[in-house]
Amino acid sequence: RSDTLSPGVSRPVINWVRSCANTWAPKVSFMDLTGGMDRPRFPLTPALSRKREREQNRPMNETLGAQVLAQLRTQLITGMLAPGDKVSLRTLALQLGVSMQPVRDAVARLVAERALEVTPKRSVQVPLMSLPQFRELTIIRLGIEGFAAEQAAIRHGGAEAAALRRFEATFRRESERRTPDVDAAIVANANLHFALYRAAGMPALVAIIEGLWLRIGPVLNLDLRDGENRLVSGVAARCLAALLAAVMNGDARAARAALLEDIGNTAAFIEARGVLPSG
Repeated sequence: RSDTLSPGVSRPVINWVRSCANTWAPKVSFMDLTGGMDRPRFPLTPALSRKREREQNRPMNETLGAQVLAQLRTQLITGMLAPGDKVSLRTLALQLGVSMQPVRDAVARLVAERALEVTPKRSVQVPLMSLPQFRELTIIRLGIEGFAAEQAAIRHGGAEAAALRRFEATFRRESERRTPDVDAAIVANANLHFALYRAAGMPALVAIIEGLWLRIGPVLNLDLRDGENRLVSGVAARCLAALLAAVMNGDARAARAALLEDIGNTAAFIEARGVLPSG
């Protein structure tokens, strides 16, 4: 140690600094300086303890929240949830084996996207859709999803070609059965459409279409959920078969036409049922 004083620093100050250093030196090790486990343990205040707990749980909560969100999105897109259905946060948490917080986070996200709504009584439900709203979303779908079908055909299905064939085959198989599995057909139909949209090679476009399906899915699938007769009629299966053939052949115009026919047939059937309020 040097006893040389820096300008303006008195000896009592130097002595006090050395005293402090001697006092604490025995408690400090190399592991303290490198963030190791050898550091002295000091009790955390309640506030710091809660903060540390939140930081430790954040990654897990975010992962669980993503899983819950994906599950709810699937239920909305495939029509497992119908317009007006109540969404019980507690029941959903029990079904998925998670705490309430990730469920609240997922529901809040879907409310912000207008896929769910909070009623005046503070319950959460799938929004009802009026006929004008349905027609508006259908017109938007014709433009956006028709464009996606064209782009997918230009790419001959891209990396989704095998998936498109598989989902079309599943849907066709169910439509040809004497007693088809309607739920399996609906899932195959949704999977085929989104494989088509991914085949366009535009992730932003897929996100836009998913937003449309989150809102219209519960209504849209009233088509196939009308019962076995609607499915076995083969109308939807013929549209999807034509769509697949057009995409594989690289025929953008035919792909767009097949998809527009599919959307139009579904919309016309739903309107004819008279289940959507006029205003």
